[in-house]
Amino acid sequence: MVIKKKNILTGNSSTMDLPVTEEQLFIWEKGMPIQICMPHLNVQQREFLISGMSLEEQDNFFNIEEHD
Repeated sequence: MVIKKKNILTGNSSTMDLPVTEEQLFIWEKGMPIQICMPHLNVQQREFLISGMSLEEQDNFFNIEEHD
């Protein structure tokens, strides 16, 4: 499902195609921890849903460096 979110820090909008259902999103939005209702998502995918940060914004914000 393609999801569009707005970054809570910058206001920039971005989209991400995530393997989630409308039901999972509904349950999460009603208060279930994201790790419980969508355990198959990786950390970056969960962060996108929570904060709206794109992968590039996450890399910059959390100062993530790629290693060989």
